[in-house]
Amino acid sequence: MPKLDVCVVGEINLDLILYGLPKELVLDRELLANGLALTLGSSSAIFAHNLAMLGTKVGFISKTGGDPLGKIALERLAAAGVDVSHVKQTPGRTPTGLTVAIPYQQHRYILTFPGTMFEMQHSDIDMAYVRSARHLHVSSFFLHRALRPRILDLFRQAKTAGLSTSLDTNDDPENKWDRDLLEVLKYVDIFLPNDREAKKIAHTDDLSQAINVLAGLAKVVVVKRGSAAAICRSGQEQCSLVPPIVKTVDDVGAGDSFDAGFIHQQMLGAKLEDCLAFANLAGAYSTTKEGGTEAFRDRSALTSFMRQQWSAAGRGALPFKG
Repeated sequence: MPKLDVCVVGEINLDLILYGLPKELVLDRELLANGLALTLGSSSAIFAHNLAMLGTKVGFISKTGGDPLGKIALERLAAAGVDVSHVKQTPGRTPTGLTVAIPYQQHRYILTFPGTMFEMQHSDIDMAYVRSARHLHVSSFFLHRALRPRILDLFRQAKTAGLSTSLDTNDDPENKWDRDLLEVLKYVDIFLPNDREAKKIAHTDDLSQAINVLAGLAKVVVVKRGSAAAICRSGQEQCSLVPPIVKTVDDVGAGDSFDAGFIHQQMLGAKLEDCLAFANLAGAYSTTKEGGTEAFRDRSALTSFMRQQWSAAGRGALPFKG
């Protein structure tokens, strides 16, 4: 069994992104878009794809339907160098999920058909394969309805096997933010929420207070804040860095790309401030093309951007496998 750097356990689907719709979305009217992109979607798959393109050896555990959407998604991951040999195909009729994203002014509508992401369960996971990695990453905590009751077991087993761990919950579609997550965080080395998620999970409107709560559970808390300074907290030590300014085309998947940048550097043994700086670059770079992975598909352009931005920031030699 191949030795992995990172094993990702999570969901997989495609993103259908419609651009240029009217400012007012009127019911029962045919509304015309002026642009369309069909790209690899889902937090877990975007993270895995972009992490592999950065040069980390990634394995992926998921579940797809026996349909063209699942086939396309797996082809995109495999083309990036992700090992998809442990992705299972559901024996039933449930198709692979699909997300429709509609950028709207400074925000976007996100409409998701979950499909097989609701069906993956603990019995679908080959723990020997997980243990062949140095690190476990899980995204979309609240979307894994069948797996969620045993996500705590998954993290416990990973830690017992000596793996480091990371988690990005993403949004809770039911807006409940139940406290079973807090027990899981005790087994998480790197927790990667955005500003809103951090406050929702800690049940407070104050970000500083939220970070204090979360830092008492996970070893390292990294809060993504879009164009504002990202914050990294480890124990009582905290640093914050503003991401570079780029010409943004689409911010879909920027947070997942940020996660990939952080974990890539963590696997190289970089100090936390450098992990945060590299994560900012990865997140910013992902916004320069449509979708969460399109910018990363050009490895040469990706490498050039990272090296130029790192040098311009005066950070010295870039620890970068890409």
